[in-house]
Amino acid sequence: MADAKKPAAKKAAAAKPAAKEAAKKAAAKKPAAKKQAAKKPAPKKAPAKKAAAKKPAAAKKPAARKDSGERPVVKARASYVRIAPRKARLVANQVRGMPIDDALTLLRFSPRGAARDIAKLIDSAAANAENNHDLVADDLLIKEISVDEGPTLRRYRPRALGRATRINKRTSHIKVALTPED
Repeated sequence: MADAKKPAAKKAAAAKPAAKEAAKKAAAKKPAAKKQAAKKPAPKKAPAKKAAAKKPAAAKKPAARKDSGERPVVKARASYVRIAPRKARLVANQVRGMPIDDALTLLRFSPRGAARDIAKLIDSAAANAENNHDLVADDLLIKEISVDEGPTLRRYRPRALGRATRINKRTSHIKVALTPED
């Protein structure tokens, strides 16, 4: 049986040089195909002119929004706030839709830790409204407030029998949008 395998191995070894020669011939044919593909890019210039024609139409759309008479929306956000989103949402749900004066009063007397961070964010948004949009801060309303989850900081605490358990320190991204009252 060992003798029967040897001739088959010799045949496979003899077939390898023939395969290499065939690969060289195929490689020699491929560069010719690349040269033909390189000649085609010339007609691509025409679609670029059409795209340039569309840009002025896009510039007209923002002008239409300013003329529509919508109430301005002032936005502010605080990222990577070190409070769990679930706890911050409890406070955010209380102030959603309230006028700023009422919301800040509620937050000032709230026992929750997230109330301070949300109050600072609302104050920042009100300052943005006064300085950047020429609005009166006392006449603003909290249109939207959302709390999204940020990255979780993972810490480990030693436990019995040489084990360790993970402590998740969650962070939040808080966004607020203010608009003038009617």
